[in-house]
Amino acid sequence: MPRRILIVEPTATHRIALKAALVAAHYEVRAVATGQEGIRNLRGDMPDAVIINGCLPDLTIDNFCVATAALGKDVAPPVLAIIDEDTTAARLAVLGGGASTVLLRPIDRGWLLTHLRSLLRCHETRAELRRRIDTAAQFGFSEDPGAFTRPARLAIVGGDSQHRTAMARALRRRSVDEVTLMTPTDAISASEEAERAPEVFLLCPAIDSESTLTLIAELRSRRGARRASIAAQYEPGDRAFAARALDQGVNGVIRSDASPEELNLRILRHIRIKRQTDALRDSVDANLMMAAHDPLTGLFNRRYGMRYLSNLAKQPHSQDRGYGQILMDVDLFKTVNDTHGHAAGDQVLRQIARRLQDNVREGDLLARYGGEEFLVALPDCSIEEARIAAERLRVAICGAPMTLPGGSRIQVTLSIGVACGREAPDALLERADRALYAAKAAGRNRVALADATWPAAGGMTGRVVPLITPRNRVG
Repeated sequence: MPRRILIVEPTATHRIALKAALVAAHYEVRAVATGQEGIRNLRGDMPDAVIINGCLPDLTIDNFCVATAALGKDVAPPVLAIIDEDTTAARLAVLGGGASTVLLRPIDRGWLLTHLRSLLRCHETRAELRRRIDTAAQFGFSEDPGAFTRPARLAIVGGDSQHRTAMARALRRRSVDEVTLMTPTDAISASEEAERAPEVFLLCPAIDSESTLTLIAELRSRRGARRASIAAQYEPGDRAFAARALDQGVNGVIRSDASPEELNLRILRHIRIKRQTDALRDSVDANLMMAAHDPLTGLFNRRYGMRYLSNLAKQPHSQDRGYGQILMDVDLFKTVNDTHGHAAGDQVLRQIARRLQDNVREGDLLARYGGEEFLVALPDCSIEEARIAAERLRVAICGAPMTLPGGSRIQVTLSIGVACGREAPDALLERADRALYAAKAAGRNRVALADATWPAAGGMTGRVVPLITPRNRVG
């Protein structure tokens, strides 16, 4: 099932054009003419995002956003507002009213879809955390997300000194407590540890836009910045860079000529969403640590993983996509226990768990399935995305030896089976398990896929492709 978008647009021609563009991009679309109709639709079936005219005849945008937030709790859908006049007053009105971002009419289809994809990625991460909290509640654990009181931390990165200093002064004067000016090298260094990393990185325009895109990739690869919010400024005439930055994973783009008031509103939104997401994540940790975690590795346990997969299977999926399972088994693990003892085996399992946790994608769930088996659940993914994720995990384990209690080191590898579909978790797991044993039979330290086709209805079926990635030389 595709993602659901609600359009609130009083002009029929605009409404029809927007709906046609979104349907062509495989979204499920509902279109209404008034704000009140939009709110009634929200009460029935909450969409994944809302596209709204910034000037409705019957309802102000702030009233609409307040109603949306109340119905959506802490994971209300993002609101993308469209305005007819590119003025500071118009932009401030919709952003101050609660819109996630604002676009100017006439709308370029590619520009619209790029922004929509970015908003949906952010929303889905928060919705994913909310699903985990709801799963925990089924075990009898429920703790509401708490509030953050620490000072807001922002880093302004790159750009010329005068531009950075002016922005820092404006933001300090309005709302942001801690503003640090950084070079790209400083930003990468600060992102190595979560305790030092800013909550938000604001990337200034660079003469060479490719260097900014490289910086985005570098920041996202650092543990401390993996969950930071990244905003990139762009010149008004360089939408191509802004679109690439959004698709590469920044949380938002801001025009370089934005007024101080607009810049402040956008940065405050980045901080608010970041803190809401962190609060959801902390709530997940508090609710589930004892009830749903494996005591040896600290990962989710099998019981929680299977309950989570049952919830995941019920979620809507886009065309040619489903949810994925990566099933991993430590090769020849019995030899580790027999040769070095069970204490050594336990230490190896803990090291494997840490490496896997450091390399799973944001939003994926990692569980210890049992013994020396591990499971990753991937929401809304394709089989190719699941394969890439599995290969990254395989390399993370075989790329460096494990340390034993006495200080000696041994090489450890994984055999991995991957399946992607829409069927019940047990059926999908059976296909992943067959693929796992095919990887074992093909020589171990490999990723194998459950071959699949998409039928008109139901789940995926097909034979197992035993060898997808060759075994890397290790040691």
